[in-house]
Amino acid sequence: MELTHEQKELKKELAKYKRKVVELAGEVHDIVEDTIWTDYVRLPQLSEDIKNAMNIVNEFQEQHPYLK
Repeated sequence: MELTHEQKELKKELAKYKRKVVELAGEVHDIVEDTIWTDYVRLPQLSEDIKNAMNIVNEFQEQHPYLK
C-alpha cells in the first residue's frame, strides 16, 4: 500500500521525534563510556529529556497508528 503525501510527511515527522530520542540516548551512552566520573550529574536531566521525548513519540504513534 502506497502512502499518501500527508502520510509521508507524518512519517518524516515521526522519524524526527525518534531521532531526538536516539540522540539523547547517545549522550547517555557517551557519558557512561567516557566521562561518567565528571558528567554523571547530567544523567538525571538527560533521563527526564528521554522520557519526555519518548512520550512525544508514543502520543504521535497513538494519534497515527498506521505509521508504526
